[in-house]
Amino acid sequence: MSFRPIPAGVIFAVALVFSPAVAGPVGDAEAQIGEAYADYRAALFQTNQKDSAATHVALTAFHTRWGALSAAWKTSPPPQYVDDPKLTDTLDIVIRITNEAKAAAAMGDLQKSHDILEAIRGEIGALRGRNGLISFSDRMNAYHEVMEHATDGGEMTTTSALEHAGVLAYLAKDLGANRPSGVDAAAFDAAFKALEASVKAFQGAARSGDKAATDLARKGLKSPYSRMFLRFG
Repeated sequence: MSFRPIPAGVIFAVALVFSPAVAGPVGDAEAQIGEAYADYRAALFQTNQKDSAATHVALTAFHTRWGALSAAWKTSPPPQYVDDPKLTDTLDIVIRITNEAKAAAAMGDLQKSHDILEAIRGEIGALRGRNGLISFSDRMNAYHEVMEHATDGGEMTTTSALEHAGVLAYLAKDLGANRPSGVDAAAFDAAFKALEASVKAFQGAARSGDKAATDLARKGLKSPYSRMFLRFG
């Protein structure tokens, strides 16, 4: 399998987005997304763990929260999305994807359910992006996209490894500089240090030119990310 290059848009987009100050109705709406997204993260994690019972609980919780959010926003959109002509479509697409993931999980195919759920990251990120917003979750998702390219199992040249390691180091720095408000700072810092250490290990192996060490280091990127994503992403 040949190795895929990093999409130029991933790096470019991260450099352009900004995080506005949010308060009142705007902040309340983003908090609603955040609450639903916590259930979504749990569903992604549990499908990856192949835990059918926990997957059912997480998917049901996410479906319920997003359904309530969707019904409310279709009647009275929050200020930051009131002029978005694609808002209703996005709300409905997320429900459709969730239903497809639930159906796959009910059939016992948790890998398929996980793969289906991945699309929700993009839908919610695009919703924020076209309305000039970015959240910590969007930053985590930008890191995730490059990490997935680095860990997809394809053959990786030294040049490609160095490129991916450099981008991940940049994105990791962005994560560390944007700790979400209201989280357990010590827990966040511990999770971030583990993620940062995995990137440094990958970067060091890439610089050494040792293919075996590089392959081992890139496999080590996923676990620290998953732990941080589950709690804070």
